[in-house]
Amino acid sequence: MRHHLARIGLVLLTTLALTACAARNEGTVTAQGNNDDDSYCRANNTVAPGSPEYVACRKDRDVQRQRAEARADRRQRDLGEYMLNNPVRP
Repeated sequence: MRHHLARIGLVLLTTLALTACAARNEGTVTAQGNNDDDSYCRANNTVAPGSPEYVACRKDRDVQRQRAEARADRRQRDLGEYMLNNPVRP
């Protein structure tokens, strides 16, 4: 009975960890994020959609988002490596 409960606990813990990883890898780009980029690039109606300035602004926002996601992924990977190399033993 005790081993059965331990096994169920292990399965639940593994499922939770995998769910967290799956949620972590979901992109941050949503329809709302695209609207935010649009409103940012069209601020004060100085840039018209489709103009070269607007396209450059959207590309810059995409590059910024990609860099932020790369930094977050690198921090997550570094944390995982640190935890593997420095285990805490009670």
